[in-house]
Amino acid sequence: MERYDLAVIGGGTAGLVSAAVSAGIGARTALVEQHRLGGECLWTGCVPSKAIIRSAAVLHTLRRAADFGIEVDGGRADFRRVMERVHAVIRQIEPHDSPERFRGMGVDVVEGRARFVSPGEAEVGGRRIRSKRWILATGSRTAIPQIAGLEEAGYLTHETLWDLRALPESMLVLGAGPIGIEMAQAFARLGSRVTVVSAAEQVLHREDPEIAAVLRRQLEREGITLHLGTRATAVRVEDGQKVITIRTKTGEMEIRAAVILVATGRKPNVEEMGLDAIGVESTDKGVTVDAALRTSASNVWAAGDVAGPYRFTHVADYQARIAAPNALFPLRRKVDYRVVPWCTYTEPEVARVGLTEAEARDEWGDKAGVFRYGHDSLDRALCDGEPEGLTKLVLDPKGRIAGAHVVGPRAGETIHEAVLAVRHRLKLSDLSGMIHIYPTYPESLKRAADAFLRAKYSGGLARRVADLAVRWLV
Repeated sequence: MERYDLAVIGGGTAGLVSAAVSAGIGARTALVEQHRLGGECLWTGCVPSKAIIRSAAVLHTLRRAADFGIEVDGGRADFRRVMERVHAVIRQIEPHDSPERFRGMGVDVVEGRARFVSPGEAEVGGRRIRSKRWILATGSRTAIPQIAGLEEAGYLTHETLWDLRALPESMLVLGAGPIGIEMAQAFARLGSRVTVVSAAEQVLHREDPEIAAVLRRQLEREGITLHLGTRATAVRVEDGQKVITIRTKTGEMEIRAAVILVATGRKPNVEEMGLDAIGVESTDKGVTVDAALRTSASNVWAAGDVAGPYRFTHVADYQARIAAPNALFPLRRKVDYRVVPWCTYTEPEVARVGLTEAEARDEWGDKAGVFRYGHDSLDRALCDGEPEGLTKLVLDPKGRIAGAHVVGPRAGETIHEAVLAVRHRLKLSDLSGMIHIYPTYPESLKRAADAFLRAKYSGGLARRVADLAVRWLV
């Protein structure tokens, strides 16, 4: 029977990082994965989605070539070649997460599904693995809504989408979150007729409404039909098409589509692992953990989607770097979710860190500050032909940056300056005083900060300075 200092169950981002950290400090480490290392991010999530988004963006730029003084004839997607490129990119990145690489680090990679038989033992494909400590990193999967006829009609998820080799003539997307909206725009640009149905009242419901509205206008300009505040109630197949009944605020209607993409949220992978037998508590949101990522079992920790509350690759990486040392040493470092940034990779991109305006108003009322800068005045955006963006900064009563929201090109890069500002509780004057490279998109943060300073000093202080100047001149 193999014995380890730490055994990690799950080979996605959280599991890979946990195993690498453990082996890197000399602990005898096992990594158990039932399918293939790399997890959702490599095979069905971040990597393939960003690859297809890039192909769609290139085609969209070609169609806009005349706006930049360039004459290009036609421009269409060869969908099979697009998908071949997607899988080629996966193969390029795959070695980073390969069993060979992790075995080279000293990790014992074990293939199979793990089920606990005792607090210190798990069975994996007929083998028994014994470990002093465990980290659960089993991830999550698409939560399938209960809609009459959906199972019988058939549907795609972000896991099966990549098996397509022919572009669907039409697609109905259930869900207006990041996955649904990213894929809706990509497939619309590649040539599908796309409709989005969501119970939420806005696209990207976790974003500031003012920011989300900018993206919504762009999606509608690109021909995507949005049915928000709407629920799908039934699906049937008729003449080879899927017919979806939706209930709106004014009644019912039917929509026809060649395929349905389900992107209605996530469900943690906690089943059939024997967690109850070892005292690990879980809910429909995932495994219950404390601030040190320890579960209700004293020798078991959890990281990544299965632990939540944020289901992002970068948060899984962050949690793993806390869970692994905590499991091996009496450190008890705690997670800090006060400053968690994220980005949705539509065009324009949507990035956020910290509080929205509504959240700040709830906390501080009128003492919260909000300053905006439209990209229609941003020189770089005008040079690029991308004037529709917006940068929005939220302040606490002391003028410190409590939130930042950007919709526009490269928002995912621009936001990092704001992440640092929120984390270290910097004031807007700190951003305004920085030298920013010209012309760049992060200048929008500086311009929003300038707006704050103009508002601050255009009142009584400015009048006093002017009065003193007049007296001196006289």
